[in-house]
Amino acid sequence: MATAFPDGFYWGGATAANQLEGAWDVDGRGPSVDDHFLGGSRDTPREITLEIDPQKFYPNHDGIDFYHHYEQDIALFAEMGFNMFRLSISWSRIFPHGDDEIPNEAGLVFYDRVFDCCRAHGIEPLVTISHYEMPYHLVEAYNGWASRELIGFYERYCHTIFKRYQDKVRWWLTFNEINCGTTEMGSMLETGLIQGFEGPADRIRTTMQDRYQALHHQFVASARVVSYAHKHYPQFKLGNMDCFILSYAATCDPSDELANQAEMRRMNWYCSDVQVRGSYPGYARRFWEDNGIKLRVEPGDLQDISKGTVDFYSLSYYMSGIVSAHDVEKTSANMGTGGVNPYLERTEWGWQIDACGLRFALNEIYDRYQIPIFVVENGMGAKDELVDGKVHDDYRISYLKKHVRAMREAIADGVELLGYTWWGPIDLVSAGTGEMRKRYGFIYVDKHDDGTGTYQRIRKDSFYAYQKIIKSNGAQGVD
Repeated sequence: MATAFPDGFYWGGATAANQLEGAWDVDGRGPSVDDHFLGGSRDTPREITLEIDPQKFYPNHDGIDFYHHYEQDIALFAEMGFNMFRLSISWSRIFPHGDDEIPNEAGLVFYDRVFDCCRAHGIEPLVTISHYEMPYHLVEAYNGWASRELIGFYERYCHTIFKRYQDKVRWWLTFNEINCGTTEMGSMLETGLIQGFEGPADRIRTTMQDRYQALHHQFVASARVVSYAHKHYPQFKLGNMDCFILSYAATCDPSDELANQAEMRRMNWYCSDVQVRGSYPGYARRFWEDNGIKLRVEPGDLQDISKGTVDFYSLSYYMSGIVSAHDVEKTSANMGTGGVNPYLERTEWGWQIDACGLRFALNEIYDRYQIPIFVVENGMGAKDELVDGKVHDDYRISYLKKHVRAMREAIADGVELLGYTWWGPIDLVSAGTGEMRKRYGFIYVDKHDDGTGTYQRIRKDSFYAYQKIIKSNGAQGVD
């Protein structure tokens, strides 16, 4: 018999500044890496421009204009029943170039207002410090996290926002989906290893040496700010954040099992082993050797990593795939492609729907680390049809219910689960494709891929379905 969700469970939604705020050049904000990305689609990769061309459309520039609609949006979140809202701070809104000595006061004031609005509605903020964006100047001048200098810039940024929001924010994530940095896509989104690059994103080429060196710098930066927060702000809770791309062995062929073990280590365990356990795992040495990786580790780095372990583990979960030592059919997946599982349905974008996999993943994570877990992203992108002012999204409701049931089962299995924040509770710009048509929200936003629209907010059927689940703390509206 499955247990109920625990008292004090956090229900809410998750967003990112670069995908919804807009106001990209307002009140002293500098351009972020995302502001140089054009829109794309499932079949057409986003392009990156060195200079921002006023004749071209950059979807992140406007987002859904949360910058001017945050009061309305947060009120709608409160109406659904949220007691937590995951959002990110735009680094370039606080330090326009990233290496500035003095923060931008207007940017700090904006988030004061947002957090105050959350608090007024009884909503706890969960803040991602760096969510797939950095000041573009750090890309141009330093090649992103390839440079150790970014550690100090990141520390200054964190010290600034910790001090400013110490009475308004208790929950923090250091880097969004840090394990994305193991991939070519992550060179664009996570680590900013695109100095001097212009063109389609699928033409980005970086070496494994560069990617894993950049990750090392992020590990050190994360650990240092976690240690700093534990010392100066003991009320804070800090977590990692991984994109959990669950995979299964395609067959019981032992070579498939070994291939899947290697993929799970590379994709899902490498980063969190460092951030949760405080050291590089044993299998990392073989991995480095096999791939010609020679990390430059400065004196004190490993000690910093050891001392700066996180308080909780957080993850995004959207899909699963299969791995084989042999050729298998591929489909689209978060961060790339995955093997087709014939037992699973797929979204229009090719992402395989596997609610049982969420239960499996939560059990694996908790068994490995024995620390509290947050599901901070889970959702389904789909083309919604607005008919007579309404959106009937039964497909999204079905997805939601299945994944909530999976979490309930994981709790019954013994997993210490803190909360669930759906991605994204309101339609926003897709990170991978730059589309608006790939909608995730419970709230429809009248904004389209060509930049047109009124920005009107409309409650979908799923709005009321999630509202019912939250009101009953997961006891109703799920089965």
